[in-house]
Amino acid sequence: MLRLFFTVIFALTTTLPPIAWAGSSEAGKSIIPAAKVAAFSNRVQHDLAARGANVAIVARIGRNPSALPNGINYTHVAFWVYSQITQADGSTGRGYRVYNLYQRSGNKTRSDLIQDSPADFFAGAYKLDAGIIIPDPRLQKKLLKVIASPTYSTLHNPNYSVLSNPSTSQFQNCTEHTLDVVMASLYKTSNKSKIKANIAAHFKPQIIPIGMFKRNLASLTSKAMTTADHGNKVGIVTFGSIAQFLRTYNLTSKVYRLTPNKAVRL
Repeated sequence: MLRLFFTVIFALTTTLPPIAWAGSSEAGKSIIPAAKVAAFSNRVQHDLAARGANVAIVARIGRNPSALPNGINYTHVAFWVYSQITQADGSTGRGYRVYNLYQRSGNKTRSDLIQDSPADFFAGAYKLDAGIIIPDPRLQKKLLKVIASPTYSTLHNPNYSVLSNPSTSQFQNCTEHTLDVVMASLYKTSNKSKIKANIAAHFKPQIIPIGMFKRNLASLTSKAMTTADHGNKVGIVTFGSIAQFLRTYNLTSKVYRLTPNKAVRL
């Protein structure tokens, strides 16, 4: 009977929404050759610099796109900040530092704020495809102030859920932390209650179609898939929903997709 139970659980688990495997972890062993990753990360940096971006929101694809739900094109987002970079040989120059929220490799229900390089960021990609939001200059200035302040880390909640509800403070993931920082910048506050109230009032989350049975099964399969902070519907923050929010309030300069061969407006 026990063997039958686990057989049934395995079969049902394979029917869970593909978002179940869309985490935000640091790169392990890259599936793309390092030279190609380095070339593409430099392409993204040069493109951002040419557009005068002091800070941008950049997304990568960390899973097979065919396994992602409709409307979700990227699995991890981070702030890219134009900074002074110190090289291994001690020389300095200008380039982008990446401000991430990553799941811990040994405990997927916890996260950390980690800075890395553009090449590190794309080392975790399934394919070389970047979603990019360049905020308008006013918002860029506000974001830079928050990212450089204690508020950036204060807004971090290490309790991680892939399906975190952006209107509550119970859990968080990379996209929700990004949105929290955006709201803190717009409203000049580090008060989490005020930030969540403004998210609930003005932000439209991406709805994930998942029934109650599958919700319960997802939580049983992985604690990082909990939906305990949701009501009847499951709504999350995605790259696309952040872009739509910023567009609605005229807060973007550019929203586009960049690949090794072309740039396409989104």
